[in-house]
Amino acid sequence: MELSYRVRDIKESITLKLNAKAMELAESGRHIFNLTAGQLPFRPLNEFVDLIRSELNFVRSYQYSPVAGFQDLRQKIMNYVQKSRGINFKDHDIEFSCMVSNGAKHCLSNVLGALIEPGDEIIILAPYWVSYPQMVKFCRGVPITISSNIFDVFIPSLEEIKRAISSKTKAIIINSPNNPTGTHYSDSWMKGFGELMLENPHVNIISDEIYYELFYFDPRPTYFYHHFPQLLSRTVIVDGISKTLASTGLRIGYTVGPKDLIDVLTKLQGQTTSGANSLIQRALVHFDFDMVAEYLGPIKGHLRSNAQIVRENYRDYNLAHCWYQPFSAFYYMVDFTRTPLMNDYRKGPDDKEDYADQICLDFLEKYGVAMVPGGDFGMPNAARISLVLEKEQFAEAMKIIVSALAKKL
Repeated sequence: MELSYRVRDIKESITLKLNAKAMELAESGRHIFNLTAGQLPFRPLNEFVDLIRSELNFVRSYQYSPVAGFQDLRQKIMNYVQKSRGINFKDHDIEFSCMVSNGAKHCLSNVLGALIEPGDEIIILAPYWVSYPQMVKFCRGVPITISSNIFDVFIPSLEEIKRAISSKTKAIIINSPNNPTGTHYSDSWMKGFGELMLENPHVNIISDEIYYELFYFDPRPTYFYHHFPQLLSRTVIVDGISKTLASTGLRIGYTVGPKDLIDVLTKLQGQTTSGANSLIQRALVHFDFDMVAEYLGPIKGHLRSNAQIVRENYRDYNLAHCWYQPFSAFYYMVDFTRTPLMNDYRKGPDDKEDYADQICLDFLEKYGVAMVPGGDFGMPNAARISLVLEKEQFAEAMKIIVSALAKKL
């Protein structure tokens, strides 16, 4: 069977691939420190679970939902986004709306599918979530990458973004707080970005805010639309319950944006997947979203503690020059480039090859530590680790990582 060019070039998700390899080794009896997780290993709120259980008695919980989601849930989401972000959609001349989808990833694929014409350019800020460029390519768009580095704590240059914008630029994707770096862009950067967007009225903004609630050091995340509310007229906000309610498997995400776009997205979703999980939607209708902050309190404390473990281990092994401070989401990027370990792989001072895949494979097989190579995140010779592991296990894993990086193992 001959496949289309759209799928021939799609890469396998390296995150899922490494996680599967780690699970395979663990099942064979190896003790594995699995730091690949993109989800919180915590039980959702009891109140949320009870609501799901209570909805099991209703026939409607097993039937199709409206394509865009139940109207009372959509309004509830709109209200929550306004309250949590400190914005008011009624202050604008256009109407805003919401659509519920099968996870935030589905939301993003819907948006890109609705916006991109063949050859359109989509600006992506690196390090980026692995699926962004693959989604853009599948929609016959052209991903334009703006790189950043550890020296700037992965804050992309606004000047470079400005130079990358052309008449072909259809949109730019912002992911703050960021997967994979565990940081979020500063308020001053957001203001500068907003000014840049005002200068380029043809550029749409896709704001992936799935980690918005998960910051564990102040200041909390802010956005360009806080400085320039008029930009909401060409902004799409994507969020969901996967991270904030530790419910990745329930697959509920939502898109908030101008109503004319949401109407088109609804048509697209109606011809592809139809509505999202009815049972979970009905439970969310009755759920008090104000409980999220209290629920995340202990989780943020856990992430903060593990971030401290990262800092202490880098310091203890004289690798402080390779460290940066994470303060949101639940990831950290291990930069191999300036560590003694890199000399075992690099063939010379001018060698620019990306050895992250091999390094991560070696860590898994030699030390039982599973990390995700950074290449597919737009950061070669690096790896993403997750900070969610139980504290004692995480401390043991970090000691192995930094001692190997320092060639002390």
